[in-house]
Amino acid sequence: MKDKPNIILIITDQQRHDTINALGASWMKTPMLDKLAREGAAFTNCYVTSPVCVGSRASLFTGMYPHATGVFTNFHPWEPTWVKWLADAGYHCVNIGKMHINPYDAKGGFHQRFFVENKDRPLFLDEHPRALYDEWDKALHARKIEKPSRYTRHRADPEGYRDALGAFPWHLDEDMHSDMFIGDHAVWWLKERRSEAPLFLQIGFPGPHPPYDPLPRYLDMYKDVDIPVPETSDEELAAQPPSQARLRDNMIRNNYDSVSWKDRPSREELLRIRRHYAANVSMIDDKVGEIIRVLDEKGYLDNAIVIFTSDHGDALGDHGHIQKWTMYEGAVKVPLIVWSKDGVMPRRNDSLVQWMDIAPTILEAAGIEPPKAFEAKSLWPILNGDTNAIRTEAWSELARDHIQTGAEYMVMRRDERWKVVYYLGEEHGELYDLLKDPGELHNLWASPEHVELKNRLVHEVLVWQLRGAISSRQAPTPKPQQPMLI
Repeated sequence: MKDKPNIILIITDQQRHDTINALGASWMKTPMLDKLAREGAAFTNCYVTSPVCVGSRASLFTGMYPHATGVFTNFHPWEPTWVKWLADAGYHCVNIGKMHINPYDAKGGFHQRFFVENKDRPLFLDEHPRALYDEWDKALHARKIEKPSRYTRHRADPEGYRDALGAFPWHLDEDMHSDMFIGDHAVWWLKERRSEAPLFLQIGFPGPHPPYDPLPRYLDMYKDVDIPVPETSDEELAAQPPSQARLRDNMIRNNYDSVSWKDRPSREELLRIRRHYAANVSMIDDKVGEIIRVLDEKGYLDNAIVIFTSDHGDALGDHGHIQKWTMYEGAVKVPLIVWSKDGVMPRRNDSLVQWMDIAPTILEAAGIEPPKAFEAKSLWPILNGDTNAIRTEAWSELARDHIQTGAEYMVMRRDERWKVVYYLGEEHGELYDLLKDPGELHNLWASPEHVELKNRLVHEVLVWQLRGAISSRQAPTPKPQQPMLI
């Protein structure tokens, strides 16, 4: 066990980058994540390859961009690849919580899965092709508790449902909240485990993905906390591509994840949403603390790496939007912390990395050589202090789905200063000077002074796509190598 580290990968769902106190979010109450960030390596510019759950997760668990995996939306089928490689190398591979594999109950290379999916989703097969009952559904049923959903909330109070904008304090048994349930399940499982095999444990929290539903006692922690709230101007909205207006309209007219959105919410409404969201993060922080303590008590942390991160962010009202499906920082930039009891030197790194770079980092730690076809890059050169950066650009892709119906396909390219978003077949796009305009409030796409720059960046996007089409191929199964000692 000493020659192969235990690997604990904790993934939240839809957690913004600015949600950890120690990394600059002074309004947040996150003592456990603060500890991990201060003692470990915190990557402050980590970008997902797609601002939707499945596209992002497929990239992480295959090491490839969406254009190579063919997974662009939440309905594309996929399963992980490298989890099986860990199993073949002697790891006991277990998932507790959300993975968002399609189909939901696929093994995905794990020996054991205790899967829990979205908090709010259709349950009947005639409404949704992927609907089924997960571990949380079963637990609720055993308690004879009706699961809160868009249906139950709207039925109970139609007007209040519309005004809530997705924020509903949890009103049932505390341990039946999905994030509490998964945290408790992980603690129980770790206490019961007797195997001596090295452990790969992936824990997936459904929160803070909407509905924004924290326990009341966590919401009380933010009762008087002043959280930054965006202001969206008419000029900013007018400069956005038409597909974004379509997305906002879809969110207003339809009902996704118990969020009934509205045009131009008030400051008070946005503050209420953000307080619920922050409280949900603090709930998860407590559960992460419990998991870390049990891991330590059981001796796992004597030789382990712990990775904390999220699959994408949430607009929370930024730029007039809610949830994801855009290329703004709030949607594509996520927290990423790598921590070990002894092995990772404390450092904060502000260089650009991709979320899928976690994949070769884990494989190398386990003694497995990542395939040459991987588009993901290992973080170990940074973690070992050999370099400060492994990338000069970050990329993200998104295709049309049942919610983002306006754009056929969009690609984001971001370097240290400039972000360009190219919309296939459209004259509209986005260009931001992140040095002068970090809030992405001024779209320079139509600026005469930036035509040459825009054309150059769009050309780089197209070249990147073509190179990816040529070089991307099915990654071969690697042979286990000697593990990297940390």
